[in-house]
Amino acid sequence: MDNGIPQNLIDRINELAKKKKATGLTVKEQEEQKRLRATYLSMFRENFRSQVEMLQVYDKDGKEVTPDKVKNIQRKRGLRDD
Repeated sequence: MDNGIPQNLIDRINELAKKKKATGLTVKEQEEQKRLRATYLSMFRENFRSQVEMLQVYDKDGKEVTPDKVKNIQRKRGLRDD
């Protein structure tokens, strides 16, 4: 599944996590780990926000019940005609 986060970023985060458990990290590596995690979280949040903003919700009768807040965001982005 493509989550929009580069695989090399995830690989490096995992590599540092394994090293931290095995032998510990240098100060420079700790700083890198903190920076990479912040980057990952930022990208994850943006991707998640984008997915939620594209969401349309329907009840069991087929009537759209998408929250107004999401509808307004979709209108601003030109994703809705109504």
